[in-house]
Amino acid sequence: MSSFANLKRGQNNFEKLTKAIEATTTNQTAEAGSRDDPRMWQPSVDKAGNGMAIIRFLPAPAVDGDDGLPWVRVFNHGFQGPGGWLIDNCLTTINNGKCPVCEHNSTLWNSGIDANKNIARNQKRKLSYYANVYIVSDPSNKENEGQIKIFKFGKKIFDKITEAMNPEFPDEKPINPFDLWEGANFKLKIRNVENYRNYDKSEFDSPVALFEGDDTKLEELWKKEYSLKDFHDAKNFKSYEQIKTRLDKVLGLEGAVTMKTKAEDSVHSFKEEIEVPAFKDSVDDDDMDYFKSLAEKS
Repeated sequence: MSSFANLKRGQNNFEKLTKAIEATTTNQTAEAGSRDDPRMWQPSVDKAGNGMAIIRFLPAPAVDGDDGLPWVRVFNHGFQGPGGWLIDNCLTTINNGKCPVCEHNSTLWNSGIDANKNIARNQKRKLSYYANVYIVSDPSNKENEGQIKIFKFGKKIFDKITEAMNPEFPDEKPINPFDLWEGANFKLKIRNVENYRNYDKSEFDSPVALFEGDDTKLEELWKKEYSLKDFHDAKNFKSYEQIKTRLDKVLGLEGAVTMKTKAEDSVHSFKEEIEVPAFKDSVDDDDMDYFKSLAEKS
């Protein structure tokens, strides 16, 4: 467990977080993170699909030690085939594990056939981030205000964090959104754009200390954060064999002959393509919950 004194002295290790973001960009239970997980929080929207809340991203949890980051990444697969739905965490999330879905998608992509590439895009892994947040304002659910929750978000919001830490123009001062003293509140603004949640107008406020620099209260808050290591725990991931069995059933591949490909002649690789979203980034966080709800009904 890390100490609060080290946390304040290091002002959240800005350089460490910047390098982590750079690495993330370069490498693009109730089940942990599920709808039934009481730790989780999502902002509510009105009938028009609009909503707003104010949150504060928190530093790495005390329980995760000095080597922890204030966020974790989780890849998922969610799609329907003739044999039903496949809803599973992707094994590439942990230890660069091999994933049968990604391998199958690579085979489709390297076939050089456009129809196969489209199938691969629809079955590609989806990226979500998880971080501890302090709920400053939640107009639709006042009972959440003043609480610590885990917030699941997608690439669009992570890009906002990256932009705050690495501003585009020289007259803009970098800020560490996860800093308790010199960080800033995040105004989460949600709009309904083409029937999808859109976060483009979300923004960070001016830097200000949380609780006006009351270190005693800040330390109490920090020690109440939830561990994020659970999201990478092996218990939340099925084995390669289990996912492969489910994949074959969903796609009707049981007993099928493996397709021959011209992978050697392919100019592009699916690994490169998979990092480029085929759909709106702002949709990805909500896709998985939507897919799960459909799968539960089927």
